[in-house]
Amino acid sequence: MKIAETVFTWAIKKRIDKIEFFSEHPHEIQEKWFKHLLNVSKNTEWGKNYDFKSIKSLEEFKNRIPVQNYETIKKDIFRTKRGEQNILWPTDIKWFAKSSGTTSDKSKYLPVSKESIKNIHKGGSDILTTYYHNNPKNKLYLGKTLVLGGNTQLNKFSANSYYGDLSAIIVKNLPLWVQVRRTPKMSVALMEEWEEKIDQMARITMQEDVSVLSGVPSWTLVLFKKTLELSGKNNINEVWPNLSLYMHGGMSFNPYREQFRSIIQSDKLAYAETYNATEGNFAFQDTNDFEKGMLLLLDHGIYYEFIPFEYYHDEEPKTVSLEEVELGIHYVPVITTDSGLWRYSLDDTIKFVDLKPYRIKVTGRTRHFINAFGEELIIENAENSIQKACMATGAVVKDYTVAPLYIDEKKTGRHEWLIEFEKSPSDFSRFGTTLDASLKNLNSDYEAKRYRGMIMMEPLIRSLPRNTFESWLRKKDKLGGQSKIPRLSNDRRYADEILECVEND
Repeated sequence: MKIAETVFTWAIKKRIDKIEFFSEHPHEIQEKWFKHLLNVSKNTEWGKNYDFKSIKSLEEFKNRIPVQNYETIKKDIFRTKRGEQNILWPTDIKWFAKSSGTTSDKSKYLPVSKESIKNIHKGGSDILTTYYHNNPKNKLYLGKTLVLGGNTQLNKFSANSYYGDLSAIIVKNLPLWVQVRRTPKMSVALMEEWEEKIDQMARITMQEDVSVLSGVPSWTLVLFKKTLELSGKNNINEVWPNLSLYMHGGMSFNPYREQFRSIIQSDKLAYAETYNATEGNFAFQDTNDFEKGMLLLLDHGIYYEFIPFEYYHDEEPKTVSLEEVELGIHYVPVITTDSGLWRYSLDDTIKFVDLKPYRIKVTGRTRHFINAFGEELIIENAENSIQKACMATGAVVKDYTVAPLYIDEKKTGRHEWLIEFEKSPSDFSRFGTTLDASLKNLNSDYEAKRYRGMIMMEPLIRSLPRNTFESWLRKKDKLGGQSKIPRLSNDRRYADEILECVEND
């Protein structure tokens, strides 16, 4: 055990040094990756088509390669899935991460190279590194790590390529020393039938000494409840008394924070947010203060650009480099990676909360917003406001979604909030007025459209029966660790489907 501790401490120190170095020398590190990615890919199909060899500056790079999205590179990804190689990236790509679809596809499949497994997708290890560095007396490595991920299955396009949720691909490719400290066994962790998987995970892991937990908040709560049901315990601290670190990402933790405190009942559990997407892991919470944001990872095989959101819908959107970003402005990240994504636009919006070092917060999704009446409502506004309404009324929200509700031939309308409460508000009227007042305070466009109710009436709060969202996901065959409820929609497609579930149950 002493040898294991010595090796672990040495590895931690080595990685901490690198984190400190890229934090202190961000632009040099990004310049290094910019040149490296172009150089190693110069003989790929893309490298030859865009003549990577002759690109000497960022401006040349921008002028030569348009900003991409899934639709523009889909055909090359599918060629790779069928076995062609050296198209986007020089080394063979055999893994494809499955993500939620686009307007033309139910799902999208993004390439995962062996280099990206080593570089882009190692954010979880950086959280562990930083936590242990800050809390050296806590021997995390003595307990088990529970990762609530997805499933992986054989890709029918090629006998040598596989697809699945990114979390499952990472689990499949963990080094041996990590595998032995993980629970449950692989066959359970990667089960496809989600309800059976939750049951089996709870039965197995409640017998283990779990010290680290990772998963999407909504589905982690489902696992918690099943574990308590089967174990007969009163709270999670009784099941896993040494649980010290919970790593979460993929959605805002704010609506779930109170539920976690209530069901875990432990003061020693640390919460660490990570900004992870199917395309990679981009930032992580390196301090105990959530308000300080997440440290942008600059040495993970990614070169960053950023589109100011006001230019996002332009035909040729303007990007800025890292040294040009400003505090408080909403940006859409554009990434060039060692999986062969070239100037690829993400679906998220972020803002910088610190520039020394570069720290960010995720503020929303480019597709998840409401602008039905010119109100420009983003997820950050909704999350902050629903938190204030909960504090004012003692409510606890399990899940929610918001959609426009049109009245008077779309000349007047309102927002309809479909909310599944874990604990109902003490006063529904006060919940609604507090929510509305907070939105007005945070968003001047919303405030203007709410003026005397001339364009928008007060929000309509609709309390849904328990397990409504779970039933909706089940009907859409989207139960699983990576499935998330769309918070904001600019149309009523999701809202009407969810309300139909309520009517039919």
